[in-house]
Amino acid sequence: MTMPPVGRYRLVIFDCDGTLVDSQHNIIAAMQKAFGAAGRALPTPEAIRRQVGLTLEVAIARMLPEADETTVAALAENYRVVVRALRAGEGLSEPLYEGIQDLILALYHPEIFLGVATGKNLVGLEHTLTLHGLRERFHTLQTADRALSKPHPDMIHRAMAETACEAPETVMIGDTSFDMEMARAAGATAIGVSWGYHPAEELLQAGAHAVLAHPGELIPRLQSLSASR
Repeated sequence: MTMPPVGRYRLVIFDCDGTLVDSQHNIIAAMQKAFGAAGRALPTPEAIRRQVGLTLEVAIARMLPEADETTVAALAENYRVVVRALRAGEGLSEPLYEGIQDLILALYHPEIFLGVATGKNLVGLEHTLTLHGLRERFHTLQTADRALSKPHPDMIHRAMAETACEAPETVMIGDTSFDMEMARAAGATAIGVSWGYHPAEELLQAGAHAVLAHPGELIPRLQSLSASR
């Protein structure tokens, strides 16, 4: 059997929005429509991008700290209605970032498990992965409707339990400080990506062991980290 391409790492978990796919246009448009339908002032694109990765209700509550639970729940439902309509009409645009497809294929190995930990719900994540022909590549899917919101380590704990992997064998790849904080809290390696929604300096401040400029850098970086420990 050939050696795994990432050394000691057996569980490689990716965030979705901002890491695997560029979905910010959808997220911003849907969130602004959700707020507009409720007669609320529209959040700015930057304010929305800052919350990407969190569970929907948590993200909305952070943008409207004065809102009560009923208001947050209503806005969240507005958002889901908009997204379902976009998906039904094939209006969603979630292109893979350049190099992601090749990376996922390069990670294929019988001793490596691939996972996703995302603020999407399971239906949305399944749709995205299936659209790009990647669903069968992933062994564990952790979503906002099945686990606690980032940065709580629940998603990583669940992924490790489902794949019988330990924290030293696990790496989380994401574009937000929430991903890095989640990885650190779980005892996993935290790898940031610079092509997403939070700047590289924030990822490093949140505990990233490294920040990648391109997906092709991941395997050499994990090999290096594996050899140094």
